[in-house]
Amino acid sequence: MRLPASLEEFLAGIGTRAFRFAELGLRHRDDALDAVQDAMMKMLAYRDRPAQEWTPLFWSILRSRVVDVQRRRSFRLRWLMPASERDDTALDWADDAPDPARAHDGREAYGKLADALATLPRRQREAFSLRVLEELDVATTARAMGCSEGAVKTHLSRAREALQRQLEDWR
Repeated sequence: MRLPASLEEFLAGIGTRAFRFAELGLRHRDDALDAVQDAMMKMLAYRDRPAQEWTPLFWSILRSRVVDVQRRRSFRLRWLMPASERDDTALDWADDAPDPARAHDGREAYGKLADALATLPRRQREAFSLRVLEELDVATTARAMGCSEGAVKTHLSRAREALQRQLEDWR
């Protein structure tokens, strides 16, 4: 795999995946965009680091930002919102696919996966997103999550079992 020539090239290539990760964690488009932008701005301070360190560093920064937003949201705003509105934010889908049926199936599959991921504990969701969706290796995922490789494997195994149970009917 080729390393990016500059931090700008790295950030340009990771933006869409980072947004999806943040949106799965925050379930709110604007908060996800803010979290990704904050993580990218923070990465600029690490421009002198070797390019092979950028990937785990970025995911670690973004993960921390997502957790911060989740904590702040649950602490500050919980009493203001009715229970029925707390986690019912609809995803905004962009449809660039030429085949409407295939695009619909893709949206439905992503929606089912996003709903199932939302029910997982945070660490399991993060392990699954980074290892499976982002295809990071175990060592990089462990560095991004700030835990051991064994913990990543445990979280991932539990996440896969829970997702298989939840998505059994949809196969």
